[in-house]
Amino acid sequence: MTAGGPVLFSLERVTVRRGGALVLDRVTCQIPGGACTAVTGPSGAGKTTLLRLLNRLEEPDVGRVCLEGRALPDLDVLALRRRVALVAQAPVLLTSRVLDELRAGRPDLTEEQAAALLDRVSLPAQMLTRSTAGLSGGEAQRLCLARALAARPEVLLLDEPTSALDATSAHAVEQVATSFVGAGGSVVLVSHDSGQTGRIAGHLLVLRAGQLTSTAPVQPTTSSREDR
Repeated sequence: MTAGGPVLFSLERVTVRRGGALVLDRVTCQIPGGACTAVTGPSGAGKTTLLRLLNRLEEPDVGRVCLEGRALPDLDVLALRRRVALVAQAPVLLTSRVLDELRAGRPDLTEEQAAALLDRVSLPAQMLTRSTAGLSGGEAQRLCLARALAARPEVLLLDEPTSALDATSAHAVEQVATSFVGAGGSVVLVSHDSGQTGRIAGHLLVLRAGQLTSTAPVQPTTSSREDR
């Protein structure tokens, strides 16, 4: 057990090198299930790499990553990614139409269900027939989140999910994360926004220069994005 609940992910002396550079250096930690865990630290600290390790978009050079006690290489990678969905900071769209994008991981999704998903991320239902090519960065970012939700994952990995959003849209995304955890899911969030982590995270991992420098419960805050 972790302070936040049952252990979801465990990292054991995980080291990642890229092009000769040390990205993560012997990181050992546990991430609780049924909670939102924030991963923070300066740019280049290894936060995104850690996030990508959790559904095998990256592999450690040394050490191992486990999900509920099982090493990730022992799991079917496609099944793992259905359970553990990553929403990258830079949106990657797969189709040419918004409705088709939402159906990418769930072909049986109805238009009514698709409209409800758009509403969850503060996008209008009228967007369903729009081309993905004409979306703004913020719209594409939220569409990628809705696409991930459509596949009904157990875990959401969110990499700076509000970086391209205004305060109203960012609040909607924070509500998605909060309600996802409230429904029994787990969230791992990379964020530079201390106000955001205080509002929605219960557990904190701090990385600096590839090393885990601290783990702690988050001290709740009611500050808004406008206070930044």
